[in-house]
This record gives sequence, structure tokens and C-alpha cells, in this order.
Amino acid sequence: MGEVVLRPVTGIGVSPGVAHGPVARLAEPPRLPEADAPETDVPGAVERARVALAEVAAFLDERSAQAGGAAADVLLAQSMMVADPALVDRIRARLEDGRGLAHAVADAFAGFRDALTAAGGYLAERAADVDDLRDRTVARILGVPMPGVPDPGHPFVLVARDLAPADTAVLDARRVRAIVTELGGPTSHTAILAKSLGIPAVVACAGAASLTDGTPVLVRGATGEVVVDPAASLVEAAEAEAAEQAAAVAASSGPGRTADGVPVALLVNVGAARDLAAAAAADSEGVGLLRTEFLYLDRADEPSVEEQRRSYAEVFQAFGGRKVVVRTLDAGADKPLAFVDHGDEPNPALGVRGLRLARRHPRMLADQLTAIAAARDGSTAEVWVMAPMVSTPAEAAEFAGAARAHGLPVAGTMVEVPAAALRAGAILGACDFVSIGTNDLGQYTFAADRMAGELADLLDPWQPALLELVRATGAAGRAAGKPVGVCGEAASDPLLALVLVGLGVTSLSMASSALPAVRLALAAHTAAECAELAQLALSAPDAASARERVAAAAGAG
Repeated sequence: MGEVVLRPVTGIGVSPGVAHGPVARLAEPPRLPEADAPETDVPGAVERARVALAEVAAFLDERSAQAGGAAADVLLAQSMMVADPALVDRIRARLEDGRGLAHAVADAFAGFRDALTAAGGYLAERAADVDDLRDRTVARILGVPMPGVPDPGHPFVLVARDLAPADTAVLDARRVRAIVTELGGPTSHTAILAKSLGIPAVVACAGAASLTDGTPVLVRGATGEVVVDPAASLVEAAEAEAAEQAAAVAASSGPGRTADGVPVALLVNVGAARDLAAAAAADSEGVGLLRTEFLYLDRADEPSVEEQRRSYAEVFQAFGGRKVVVRTLDAGADKPLAFVDHGDEPNPALGVRGLRLARRHPRMLADQLTAIAAARDGSTAEVWVMAPMVSTPAEAAEFAGAARAHGLPVAGTMVEVPAAALRAGAILGACDFVSIGTNDLGQYTFAADRMAGELADLLDPWQPALLELVRATGAAGRAAGKPVGVCGEAASDPLLALVLVGLGVTSLSMASSALPAVRLALAAHTAAECAELAQLALSAPDAASARERVAAAAGAG
């Protein structure tokens, strides 16, 4: 009798690699008691809530210390949510309305969740995290184990409806061979953290709901394919392929180039001071995206020019002799600043953010450019600056003029909205380079919130419509003889990187862990082959087809 081949389930591959193992599902969150009797001792119940919240905060702080890097920042932000005094006030109010403690806690978190969801964008991304905080607090109240990663006693493929940062950040890659979730998108915490840990991951996989504990699966993180009960021969071939790929990736080094020698600068993204040492040590050609928000967010007052100068100088020193592209402040609207009156906006994702913030607060941009220029003096780093959320050539020209007036000779803009891509030629006529942010460009092209899990298919960077806008921008760059970069998550996908280069992109900026695989993929394909792959992707009817066609043509699995 021949081997039975089951139809694979598929989702969006967000962290490359191939892994095989039995499924172990994430423990289910605690259930609220069906009965909801009022508390007879409201002050005592409030105190029990305080204790539970403090225990959850301590748990998150401990996990943060274990995790380090970007994951630590995420967990610290969660800890701050739990410590918010307004949360206790909400719980007390619900108790006084006659709710039992567990239900009062759930109601209080629901209020926070609704507020974050209504804000949209970055804040909406945090809404799913609030659910995890609720579940952990309710578990403490009920005296049951916190929801978390299972420990079956052997390596496994972790399957869940979704993963909280507290679980993802401290996963042991030696035991968790791969991750498969029903929800999530290409920019979710699960995607970002799995990639940083080097664990193959597939998100937005509806078929994950049918996977039960112990079921053997083969996960292909590059293609988003999950093969259920795979044949032994298929597993053997996949593991051999993965081992060969890992050895080749480990051996790659040096500047990015296609097989026929066309240079493609490989750069890293830096988003926090704590990431600097690891980023600088990576075999990169510099920084393609220095996010400066870390200097402004989560603080009560504006950083001084001198404080900014010291921070930028630290980065420039770490990357001496290499390029550093500094993105000016991308705040406002969905990333509000405590020391700025942003006013009321009915739709923050389409509001006053990025460069638009300078319309209301021009001094903040001037101070930032002053600090960058001062930090550049005496540095051997090649410092470029670029502005976020630029929509028109006039905005690009105004920013470039301001940068040059501050002594910064190379100024560019982000391409994050369709208007900028469609008018890329005119924008490049007003500045020196552009860099495409594929996450926001996808969000605005498809009118789909970046963190809306049920819309993840629209936010897939393989969407042909999004690639059309990359093509238009790349063509404008070639015509103008000016650089066009990509600094979104798309740049870290080795297969998609080939397509981006084929569309005219000249540099790719990503997490440092992704660099070797992208370098290896480029070295295996000529520029002409990249162009052919790009045409295959553009001609596909949808994102999944684009990925499949390119994978087949490029020989990827």
C-alpha cells in the first residue's frame, strides 16, 4: 500500500527555513467563571487585583531580562501597560457596578483593547497584546496556570491561534523547531521575533486550527506551506536541503552582488540603542534605516539637541566608514508623543504623522537635523537623512532643502504611500534617493490596517499591486540614476529580494540575522534572472501565485 499524501495547509511564510516535528499546541487561556456574583468585599477584591497585576508585571520584567534586544523592549512596554493605575481604577469601577473580580478584570482590559483598536495603526497592533495580559491576570485571579508554551519533553512545532510577545520572545530554538499560527501578519510580533530567533514560521494559516497535538508536520517558512503527516522521503529531502542551505548561508560574506557582479547594498535596520552593538558587528555595508523614534517615544519631555547628538554620534562611531541612513522622526497620530499636542484626529493612520508633524512643529525637525549634522562632524560614517510619510515632490524638495541648509548634503524620502510611488520621478528630481517602506506602502495601497490579522492576505508583500508600485519607483530611480532602497520586512525575504532587485531596487535593509541568506540568494542569480523573476511576480493574479511562480523558477523550496 502506497504512502498517503495529505493536502498541505498554507499561510504566509514570515521566517524562512524548513523544519519537521510533532505538533504541540499552545495552552488555552483561562475561562471566565460562568457565574458572576458581586464581590462582598470590594476593597479586598481591588487589592487582589493589584497583587495579580504586580505578579504579571514581574513575570514580564523577568522575561524581558531573559530576552534582550527588540523582544525586551516589547515586554517592557507590556509591563508598563499592566502597571497603568488607570487599569486598577477601571477594575474598581466594574466591581462597584456589581461584577465579580475575574469579570471586572476582563471588562477593564476590554476597555483598553477597544481604545487601542479605535486608534488604529501602531496602537491597534498592541490590542492583541492586551488579550494576553488579560489572560495572565485572570489566571492569577483564578489560581490556575498562566497560558504559555507547552513542554512535551521533546522538540516540537508550536501551533497556536496567535502568540503573545511574552511567549515568543523567550522561545528556545533548540526545542521549538517551527511556529504555525492561525492569526498574525507579515509585520506581527510573531513574525518579527521568529525571524530574529531564526525559527521558521508561518502565520495567517487557517488550517492550523485542525492540527492536533502529536500530528507530524513539515513546515516551510519561505513558502508558507505546512505539510501534514509528510512522507519520510519528503522529510529526509527537506532536511538535507535545509542543512545544505544553512552551510552555504554560514559561508557567505562580503558586499551584496548578483551572480554577474551587479552591486546591491546590503544594510541593516537599527531601532534601539540596545541593538547597536549586534547590528554594527554584522557583515553589512551600513545602516539602511536608523529609526529615531526610540529617542522620543515613552518619555514625558522632548530630548534636547545635545542628547540627540550624543545618540546619533554613538551610531555613527559604531558604523565608521560605512553608510548610515537616518530617518527623521516618524511619530504623531498612531505613535503619539506625550509632550506634543496632536489634537483630535478621526482617522489617525491617515493623519498628521511623519514629516507632516513638521507642519505643526517645525522646530522639532530643525532641532533633529541640527543634532544629526553636529553628530556627523568628525565622524567617518557616510550620513544620509530621509523623511517619512512624504506624499508630494514639494514635500521632498522642502525636506531636502532643510537638510542641506543644516549641512547634510544627502537627503531622501521614504516611499510609503501610493502617491509617492506614482510620482517617484518628480520626487527623485527633488531629492537624492528614496527608500520604500513596504509595510506602510501595502497598508495604504490596500486600505488595510497593518495589524488586522484577517486582512493579512492583503498585506502580503508579494501582492502584485504593491510590486507594481515598487516597479514604478525602481524605474524612476534608473531613469534618474539615483538609488532606490527597500527597508521594510520584504527586504529580508531572500526570494522576494530577487524580485525587488529585478524591479530596480539598488539596496536592501533588514534585520542583521537575515543578511546572509539574502546575500546568498543574490549571488546565485544574475540581474537578468532577477528581472525575469520580477516579471513572473507582476504577472501573477495574487500574492500566493506570485510567490509560487517565483519559487519554482528560482529553484527554491
